[in-house]
Amino acid sequence: MPAPEVTVTSNYPHPIVKHVNLMVDTYLANATVEESVNRLCSVLVPYLGYSLRCAVRGLLASGTSGIASQFSAAARKHLCESGALLAPRPESLFDKDVGSGEIIPTHTLKEVIARARTVYGVGMGFASLEILIPIVEATRGAKWKRDGSTAMILTEVDADIVQAIQSCKEELVSDRLKERGGARQIVSKLQYAIQNCSGEEVLAFEKAAHSIQHWKF
Repeated sequence: MPAPEVTVTSNYPHPIVKHVNLMVDTYLANATVEESVNRLCSVLVPYLGYSLRCAVRGLLASGTSGIASQFSAAARKHLCESGALLAPRPESLFDKDVGSGEIIPTHTLKEVIARARTVYGVGMGFASLEILIPIVEATRGAKWKRDGSTAMILTEVDADIVQAIQSCKEELVSDRLKERGGARQIVSKLQYAIQNCSGEEVLAFEKAAHSIQHWKF
């Protein structure tokens, strides 16, 4: 007996289900997050090629209408609900070398920088500045070597602040920013922190200072 015909239509106003398909969830649970280093690695260790990050990038690059904005919106919602927007304690970001008195980056600092990048990367520039400001504040009155690990990571933070400011500018032209007064306070706090920190008589966040100097909104 032949199976009955079923008419499938795509005219539903909303998705029929709002949970992840079981098979897709199996993929998500077993895929690696990182991409394989190169094609040879994928051949030698095949599972390295099943990268979740690679799959997401492919999806976002597919050009499907609205997919990138929907992804960013979902990411923002997750970050807000997971507590990722909380500012760190400045004293948790650096240790001090007993002998030289120089500050040394902690593992917490590296985690904070990565978190700030995820935040400004999905369009929450002002929230990311609130995460980055304590790093600037933690360098006030501190000293470090010009060519040491601290100088290198502060150079990265300087670049991150510049990127976060660009994210702020994009956020300003969107309809997501609810309170400009609060945003101005964040920028003023950042500017004050940059002006009051130094290391070996060198401006630690020169690019950020230049980016913020003539920024008005």
